[in-house]
Amino acid sequence: MPANPKSSKTLQRRLDIARAAAAVFRRKGYASATTEDIAGALGMTKGSLYYYFRDKSDILFFCQNYSLDRLLSEAARIRRSGAPPAARLRDLVRAQMALMLDELAGTAAHIQTDALERARWKKLVLKRDRYEREVRAIVADGVKKRVFRSTDPATAARAILGAVNWTITWFRSGGKRTSEEVAADFAELFVDGLRARR
Repeated sequence: MPANPKSSKTLQRRLDIARAAAAVFRRKGYASATTEDIAGALGMTKGSLYYYFRDKSDILFFCQNYSLDRLLSEAARIRRSGAPPAARLRDLVRAQMALMLDELAGTAAHIQTDALERARWKKLVLKRDRYEREVRAIVADGVKKRVFRSTDPATAARAILGAVNWTITWFRSGGKRTSEEVAADFAELFVDGLRARR
C-alpha cells in the first residue's frame, strides 16, 4: 500500500529520498542513475523506495514540483512584505539559495526537466514562469522607482535566475564558504549591478 502523501512523516521521508536522489543525479546524471543507486544511497531496499515513489521520474518530478512550490511561497511572502525593491530582490535571492542549497540540498535540479513526461514538464514550466514573473516584477518596480537603472526586467530576471540556479551544480557544503555567505554575495552583486547611478 503506497504511503499517504499528505502525512508530515511521509513528506519528510520523501524529502530525504529526494535529497539522496539529487546527489545521485548530480554524480551519475539522471539517465545513468537507477532506483537501486538511490535506494543504496539511503540504505533502503528498492521495494521500500517504491512505497514512496513509482520510479525515478516520479522522484525527479517531486524534487522540482516541491522546490517550485516553496519558491513561489517565499516570493509571495516577500511581495507582501512591502519592502523597497532592492531589499526584496536581496531577500528573494537569499531565500532561493537557502531553499535550494540548504533545505533541499540541490533537489531543485532545473537542468533535468527534459527527462519528464510532457504533462508534468508543462506543469513545472507554468510554475517556473510564475516564479520568473515574481523576479521580473521586483526589477520592474525598481526601474520604475529609479532605484535600479533602466533595463529590461525579463533579461535581468533571467540573468539572475540563471546564475542562482547554476549554484546547485558547483556549491558543496563543507567548503571554504557557507551557503549564506555565497547567497549574500550573489544578492549584493545583483542589487549593485542593477542600482541606478546618480
